[in-house]
Amino acid sequence: MAAPLPRRPALRQILTPSLLALLLTACNAPETSMTQTLSPATEATAEADVEAGGRGLAKLNPSPRKAYEVTLTLDKAPGAFGLVQAAAQYDVSNEAECGKIQPETGTAGRITSQEDVALKKISDTEYRGTVYLDLMQDEDYYGRGVCHWEFSGASVLLKATGAEEETRFLSFIEAKTVTAQQPQTKYYWKEGYPRSESKSFPDTGELSADKFKPEIRDNLFTITLAAKEVAP
Repeated sequence: MAAPLPRRPALRQILTPSLLALLLTACNAPETSMTQTLSPATEATAEADVEAGGRGLAKLNPSPRKAYEVTLTLDKAPGAFGLVQAAAQYDVSNEAECGKIQPETGTAGRITSQEDVALKKISDTEYRGTVYLDLMQDEDYYGRGVCHWEFSGASVLLKATGAEEETRFLSFIEAKTVTAQQPQTKYYWKEGYPRSESKSFPDTGELSADKFKPEIRDNLFTITLAAKEVAP
């Protein structure tokens, strides 16, 4: 991942190691209109909220309507997973026009947020949660124009018990796959469970079993993510 900017915009930046963390990174578009009306006090308060794990200036849509139920299915898992988490990723699509200008570079910072998704355990091999395409509320944060949020996808993380040193089994389903209601299956080597030689190793899996050596293809398990549109 790219390194964070020297000064962080007062919008949510999640740095939890247990999920696919999202960082605020620099954009390439130069600034032409430098109007930024946010008061220093307001920005300081928002930045403090971000530091404490809040979302700062960003707000949730009070009435999201575009809902998709995401189902996580395990097959041939090497053991139980005591920690199963999910999150939805959102990105502002027009940050060059609406984002805060970084004084060090003269460019607008990328604005992203990762929102927790509550998962319901259906069985030891199945979990379900709902994501909303319109969860984030569009707003003018810096007096430069309205920032427009877009849903980018959903991530999941699984650990044997949740201990820090255990392997992090990760998967991510893109927005276009969610809205197309197409399943996505990833393959993982069972020997990485409950932990690999590297502490807290991030195993992102492979989309095909053929990516693995022939002699270990019978020693794989899968994580499938599938979405369907539902009523909000």
